Amino acid sequence: MKKYAILIDGGFIKRKLSRGPNLPMQASDIERFVDDVKCHVALDNFDLHRIYYYDSHPLKNSEKNPLDQSTLDFGSHPVVNYAESLFKNLGLIPFLALRLGELSFNGWDLKPRLLKAAQSSLTISPADLRPRITQKGVDMRIGMDMAALSLKNQVNAIVLVTGDSDFLPAMKFVRREGVNLFLATLGHKVKAPMLEHSDYLLN
Repeated sequence: MKKYAILIDGGFIKRKLSRGPNLPMQASDIERFVDDVKCHVALDNFDLHRIYYYDSHPLKNSEKNPLDQSTLDFGSHPVVNYAESLFKNLGLIPFLALRLGELSFNGWDLKPRLLKAAQSSLTISPADLRPRITQKGVDMRIGMDMAALSLKNQVNAIVLVTGDSDFLPAMKFVRREGVNLFLATLGHKVKAPMLEHSDYLLN
């Protein structure tokens, strides 16, 4: 029997499956989504190998606002408890492997609204600054797993759940290795090359 793996871009699917700021995606939403994928007619002749879920550990450190030296404690933000609970429950889903990268604090930015007004000078207050946070290691893990699954002949197909065109090189690679690439965008509009370099749009 041929096998397939589901690779889920966590940042992407959280945005698509959340039902508002007070109703974020839960592990049960991932279970329902995976059940829908497994029942898709395009995968009738495949068995599930594994589900890979990619996301980042939440920031827990503190940083000082450069204007008034007030402390921003990332660890006290509700998103930390949400992320830890989500990862714990995702880890209980059969055949699901967590692949977690890191978030990195990279200084401060002005809030965009300040730059939209036509004015020659700005008066900036501490509240006008926002932390610049970037994700590290997540996209790399997705690309590496796509390559490893293909080169080791562990799967015959990959279901990639994302809307991010940064994965185009990995998509092209697995197809060159003879692996079917099914793209699941959850209705999200993607760039034309993503459709061109996938075998099937799994929506």
